[in-house]
Amino acid sequence: MKKILSLAAIVLSLSACSGQQTAETAAPVTVKSLAGDVAITATMPADAKATYPSRGTALARDFVHMPPLIPHRDSYKITAKKNGCLTCHSTEKAARMKATPVDKSHVKADGTFDDKYYFCVQCHVAQADNKQAIVENTHTN
Repeated sequence: MKKILSLAAIVLSLSACSGQQTAETAAPVTVKSLAGDVAITATMPADAKATYPSRGTALARDFVHMPPLIPHRDSYKITAKKNGCLTCHSTEKAARMKATPVDKSHVKADGTFDDKYYFCVQCHVAQADNKQAIVENTHTN
């Protein structure tokens, strides 16, 4: 009985796979640009690089409890295992690195860094002088 069932299963599986051959030649794919057949000839200059303030200068805050702006690049890696900002700004290292320490509101009662403030650039942004307007203004009176 097992041989008959096994043979029937093999025949059924082979018959299920038959007839699924692909076409011998696939149809060519033609992709057209929405711009048509226009060649790109115009080139634009690169955007001006952002400049950061000199050491010790900072912008005034616009409102009470505004997170201070970062007076340098904010491209330090922040991963689940390491926060690049804390290599200089932790309460233990800030004085030695001559950096602003993490605010008291970001520290637990036992003196350790509070993890809910781990992702610094969620509130703090780089204080860069961007030379190009982000949004062009064409408003006229």
